[in-house]
Formats: sequence, structure tokens, C-alpha cells
Amino acid sequence: MSQAPGWFRAVFWVSRAFVAAGMGLACMCNAAGADPVEFAIGYLHRLEHRETISLLDLPAADNGIAGARLGIEDNNTTGKFLNQHFELRETKLSGNDDPAVALADFAEQRVAFVLVDLSADALLRAADAGRGRGLLLFNVGATDDRLRERECRSDVIHVAPTRSMLADGLAQYLVWKQWRRWLLVAGSHQPDKLYADALKRAAGRFGAKIVEERVFEDTGGARRTDSGIVQIQRQIPVFTQQAPAYDVLVAADESEVFAAYLPYRTWDARPVAGSAGLVPKSWDASHDQWGAVQLQNRFTKSFGRRMTPLDMQAWSAVRMIGESASRARSADPQGIAAYLKSPDFALAAFKGRKLTLRDWNWQLRQPILLADGKTVVSVSPQEGFLHPVTELDTLGYDRPESKCRLQ
Repeated sequence: MSQAPGWFRAVFWVSRAFVAAGMGLACMCNAAGADPVEFAIGYLHRLEHRETISLLDLPAADNGIAGARLGIEDNNTTGKFLNQHFELRETKLSGNDDPAVALADFAEQRVAFVLVDLSADALLRAADAGRGRGLLLFNVGATDDRLRERECRSDVIHVAPTRSMLADGLAQYLVWKQWRRWLLVAGSHQPDKLYADALKRAAGRFGAKIVEERVFEDTGGARRTDSGIVQIQRQIPVFTQQAPAYDVLVAADESEVFAAYLPYRTWDARPVAGSAGLVPKSWDASHDQWGAVQLQNRFTKSFGRRMTPLDMQAWSAVRMIGESASRARSADPQGIAAYLKSPDFALAAFKGRKLTLRDWNWQLRQPILLADGKTVVSVSPQEGFLHPVTELDTLGYDRPESKCRLQ
């Protein structure tokens, strides 16, 4: 060929290009004519009624599952070019329904990937039931650090951020603002205490000082009553008076008993953060950067409401599966899981950074949004908080701190 005339070589390569194009078209036609590879994704959650202080915070009936449905739609948009099709299968638990039974049902249906929105204890029961059945679970709801530490599992991917990640994201901003003196007010329920512990750890980690801790006891009664405004207007100032000098009141109230009453009612004119005021989140309905508006608009158009953190966590989990299936070019769940857990995996999720997995506990690295109910005030990690691998690992327990031993 090297001795052939120039015109002959040109004809040869053009002919070769046409042959290659023809073979590519033939492959596309064959793929289009073949039945698509089917992927079933499970969604396991419990039907629960949750009280909130504000009517605006009452969760929608499709909270979380709506995000998963949008993720399925996005997976199928890409999947149609790769001859892949995704479907969502939902299981709702009620009363004393056992999550282990639901996991066994998913396994019998050959559902290899299951999104789980359950409490920490229920998630662990589900994970133990799924062990040995080839299921990979995606924790989209539980923020408990113990699920990523002493009780971590090799077959559970954590999409929801931990309490420590949320607390660290908030603490970095407060310290950056030089608001280093905190009055910490925690609720009396166990989740409130766990969040308070995470906030105390974050304060010590980043150089803040908790000048005093107070506990707001839940004595029962209605969160919303006709005389509530008058009672709260008198109660909150008295509860917060005579505190040592502080820059910001930080509330730990996951049970939603008191924190929303704090802004504009404290004895001293101070900002509120934590469970009210400036709140750390994985997502917020006001987030509009890095292309987030198009996702927000599509979600609102499909479901007639705003996207919540749980919706975003479920969407992200479904997209993690779809992204891995498309990259791995495999119909084998084990092959998809292997790619998902490989260093090559990354997810674009409208947060300004690629999201990746921590290989020591399978927690999804992600920025934390700090929102005030109307806008996103800031995004952590904050400038100046450095890390030798990625600044995202300044949020939550880092590798050297981790007690996780995957099994």
C-alpha cells in the first residue's frame, strides 16, 4: 500500500470508511430491532404520617418516589440509544410490615437494585435479608453515621448525606463568617441528640465554641393551635434569655418540635442555624446554579410541586444505576455494581462537582447546600478548608477517622 499511487490510496481509505459506516449502520439496525435489555429498580419505603410545625413542610405523598420516577425517565432517555430500558417497582410498608420480606420479594422478581427510604434499624434488617441474594441497596433517606461506620455494609450505597456531613457543611460556613460562639439548643428525642452530637463534633473540628447547651423538652401537645402564636411569642424569649454571649443559635430538632419557632423570637437578636434559619441540605427547591433550573423545571412540570432533598437523593440513586449501566455496557447486575464501585464512576448532579463514592464506606461525596427557605446562601465545602484528596472529604468522617470495616 505504501508504494501505491496517491489516488489509489485515497480511493482505498474512502472505500474503507464507507464499509465501516455501513457496518455501524447495520449494528445500529440490529440493536434497534432487538428487544431492549430490561432493568428493574425497586423502591422500598414505609407509609408514615409526620407532624410538622409549618403546613408548608408537610411532605407530599410521593416524596422521594417522584424523584426516582424522574430518574427513570432520564435513564430511559439515554437508554433508548443503548437499547436499555428501566422500570421502577415500588413497595410500601405499613404498620409492622417486615422489610426483610419485601427484600425477599424483590429478589424473587430478579430486582438487583433497590432504593431504600427507611429508618436505620429497618435498613439494616433489609440489608441482612438481601445479603447473599445479589441485591445492591441504595440508602436514600437515613442520615445516621453508624450506617457508614460501625454498622456499615458492603452491599449498601449511601446516597443520603450523613448528619456529620450536614453539620460539617454548616460549621464551615459559620466559622468562615467568624460566628464561632454557638448557643446549642437540642430537642429531647434521640434523632435530635444525634444531630446535636454531630454539631458538637463539627464545632470542635473547625474551631467553633459551644458556649452553652440547652434542651428543649417535648411535652406533647399540638404543634399548631389557635393560641399557639401568643404562647410561642412568650415562651421562646424566656427559654433563650440569660445565655452567655453568643454569635449564632444552632438548633438540633430533627423531630420538628421547636426549631421553626426560633427565628425572630429569641431573647437576643441573633441568627439561627441548623434545623431552622440557615439549614444544611443535600438539595433545596431554590437551587438554581450549575444547570439545576432545568432539573427543577422538569420536576415541577411532571409532579406539580418543588423538588425536595429526598426526591433528589432518589433521583441521584437511579441515575447512578443508569450511568453505570451505560458506561459498563453490561446487562449483568454484578458488572454494573463493579463499575459503580470503581474509581471510574462519577455522577453529574447539578452541584458544581462530580459526585463520587468513598470506597471505605460507600458514601456518596457531595456538596452541602446552605439554604434559608428562599435562596441558597452558600455551598460547602467552603474556601480555605483543604484536603489532600478532595475538599468534599472535609465533610463527614474521613478515611483515617472511619471505623467502617465493610463486610
